[in-house]
Amino acid sequence: MKTRPLDGLRVLDFSTTIAGPHCGRLLADMGADVIKIESPEGDLMRSRPVQRDGAGTMFGQLNAGKRSIVLDLKRPEAIAAVKKLVETVDIVLENYRPGVMKRLGLDYPELARINPRLIYGAISGYGQTGPGAGRPAYAPVIHASTGYDMAHAFYQQGRERPDNCGIFVADYASGAYALGGILAALHQRHVTGKGQMVDVSMFETLVGMLLGEVNRAQFDFDMPSRPMYGPVEAKDGYVMLATASERTFQDMATAAGRRDWLSDPRFEKYADRRMNWGQFVDEFEAWSRTMTVKECVAALEKHGVPCSPYLTVTEALKDPQVAHRGSLCTIEDSAGTYKSPAPPFRFSGSPLQSGPKVAALGEDTRSVLAEAGLSAAEIEALVK
Repeated sequence: MKTRPLDGLRVLDFSTTIAGPHCGRLLADMGADVIKIESPEGDLMRSRPVQRDGAGTMFGQLNAGKRSIVLDLKRPEAIAAVKKLVETVDIVLENYRPGVMKRLGLDYPELARINPRLIYGAISGYGQTGPGAGRPAYAPVIHASTGYDMAHAFYQQGRERPDNCGIFVADYASGAYALGGILAALHQRHVTGKGQMVDVSMFETLVGMLLGEVNRAQFDFDMPSRPMYGPVEAKDGYVMLATASERTFQDMATAAGRRDWLSDPRFEKYADRRMNWGQFVDEFEAWSRTMTVKECVAALEKHGVPCSPYLTVTEALKDPQVAHRGSLCTIEDSAGTYKSPAPPFRFSGSPLQSGPKVAALGEDTRSVLAEAGLSAAEIEALVK
């Protein structure tokens, strides 16, 4: 099969920054025709580093494969043009604060009146309804408001200052959840013939990731002084190991030459092991500190223990698995080519294609508006 899974679908992407554009990029990779609507100033990410001759690589990573049109949504003519476009699309994607699209006359009830089959994906900090719906939010704010940062800090021994996660987990996770919700709504449209709104909350996205923390928050549960995952210290660095099963714990004890741990009353049973994990790590490190990271990983892997050295991103991208899987794809902007992460999934019966082109600001304005049926005069007036 040469067609991609979403070939034939059209998306109108109003989203900016990270969460919405990430969702739109995945739709484009799967074959959807994603039309990105930008203000005359362009998406904020166009100006963010890394910059190469005026082209932002982070913008490219989030928007490769989309078409770009410029519309000033403060102008009634631009709103009228959007409504013409909505007649021809399957999906609208936006991540404005709730209420913004309604003020523009582009909220779901208004657009569904024009196109009842429309799937309308809206990503916001706290969801479209409720007392907190109007609060402004970026990923770091969501990390703090959900307890995510404090939960992460719990695993950093001796740390008192709240954690600051510079990796925007809430953005990427909510973008992926939006993709799942939109595809589910598309499937239901095949049955009912009707579209619907998909309301994605970044707050709820991140709370849903706090598996242990949400459960411990509801019940009395004493936590050990050290969590049951690494890092453990070696001669020249640290190794992460994960002992998620009894079999793994037995294999780890064998690798360290300490089968006596299996009958030690402090470690024999899972509950006791958890409460005495700090003591266990101290004893384990008496073994691991005698070896280099490479030697420690080799000894653990020999017995099937899940583990890894701590790598930099530069080192991780050199893993032969990356080349084998095609985990990085080549995309092209006005400054040349560079590598970008490809989707983490593959289809056995259809291809994926990331990009390869990153559209310049407004590059496709005339052609897209012509496809929507606007006259040459109307298009020129909007472009000016």
